[in-house]
Amino acid sequence: MKGRVLIIAGSDSGGGAGIQADIKAVTALNGYAATAITAITVQNTLGVTDVFAIPTKIIQAQMEAVLSDIGADCLKTGMLSQSDVIETVASTIRHHASHVPLVVDPVMVAKGGASLLAKGATTSLIEELLPLATLITPNAPEAEVLTGMKIESPADFGPVAERLAQMGAKAVLLKGGHVLGETVVDLLYAGGKTQRFASPRIESGNTHGTGCTLASSIACGIAQGLPLAQAVARARAYVWQAIATAPGFGHGHGPLNHAHTVGEFTGMEG
Repeated sequence: MKGRVLIIAGSDSGGGAGIQADIKAVTALNGYAATAITAITVQNTLGVTDVFAIPTKIIQAQMEAVLSDIGADCLKTGMLSQSDVIETVASTIRHHASHVPLVVDPVMVAKGGASLLAKGATTSLIEELLPLATLITPNAPEAEVLTGMKIESPADFGPVAERLAQMGAKAVLLKGGHVLGETVVDLLYAGGKTQRFASPRIESGNTHGTGCTLASSIACGIAQGLPLAQAVARARAYVWQAIATAPGFGHGHGPLNHAHTVGEFTGMEG
């Protein structure tokens, strides 16, 4: 086990996304996952039916407890639903983990369509968290909200990613899963250079938690010392296989197979 990742995100009772997906992904890639839970969602594959906020003092206390003892080689943020939550997380990072790489997954909407970001919180995300980000991983709709720019095809990725970098993020992975086409194209913008990653699209309804899983997988790679592009490539391969071998649980947007890297354990012989 190598690489400590502190995940700051919401809980998904269905286990497909959020903290649950994050822990599974990091563990499956041989990393160590610690957590600070920012919200509790009531959800399954059919959608989100309720969201309960965690007081900011508890979020801060969780982060400080982990950072003061276990430490972290990378941080990853997911669902930060309100401005005060974003501001608390950013402040705690600045005071206790300013030297630690940060992967920001700007979660805004659940797979079933429920909003996971309060009105006005986008401004806090841009002003407070984006300047701290080593990498931000928006999908196309999230990138449009953050920049005010329109994405109609992968040809639009470059200018949008560059704009996000100008807004403060050190690097940007713009995900193309929401853009139609037989091939899914993601664009990594880092150091003024772009690199495209492409993979065949899997037509599947079992894609709940793909964004959380990808971001945490990248964070795990960074925590393990991989160069950014290599961390992205490994994470994309892991998520692709997790979709391809999804178990098909539930009656809606099903979860991934986070355990495809894990062999069956039969116990001690003799």
